[in-house]
Amino acid sequence: MKKILLLLLLIHSLIISGCSTISASDSETNGRSLLHDRRSQDAILADESIEVNADAKLDDYDDLRDTCRFNITAYNGVVLVTGEAPNEESRNKIIDIVRVIPNVKLVHDKLTIVNDALITDKVKTALTQIPEFDPSWVKVITEKGTVYLMGLVHKNEGAAAIEAARHQSDVKRIITVFEYID
Repeated sequence: MKKILLLLLLIHSLIISGCSTISASDSETNGRSLLHDRRSQDAILADESIEVNADAKLDDYDDLRDTCRFNITAYNGVVLVTGEAPNEESRNKIIDIVRVIPNVKLVHDKLTIVNDALITDKVKTALTQIPEFDPSWVKVITEKGTVYLMGLVHKNEGAAAIEAARHQSDVKRIITVFEYID
């Protein structure tokens, strides 16, 4: 009976969770691997419950879902939280929510602080400081500290935009996707 309940819970969580932390290659989705799992059936169910509860509780906070990327993975009551948050406050909020979920023994906080929106704003502001340059010529996108610059520009304008972006704090790398008009 417990095996049937476990399989139903796993199937149910896969269906309702579009961004589930369980992938098709994970051993928990493979029935044969379940038979060899060293955790008890109760532990497996508790881990699945932790992940589902964490997703549900974190879904209640639009500010976290909108500004953070995170994954919650439980194994034998130990939870690994990975991903990115824009600041310490958001990171602490996520960890505090996960920490009080029933059956959580320990939480490993592996969230990194990445504030891509702030970097983008800094680069856009720097572009306004370039003489005879219209910032609307360049689109700025930032992902994990990498700044992407796109636009229809002259070579000297592209070089000026790169130089402006390069001097902003927290910029790890600059990738240009310019279309040059000269």
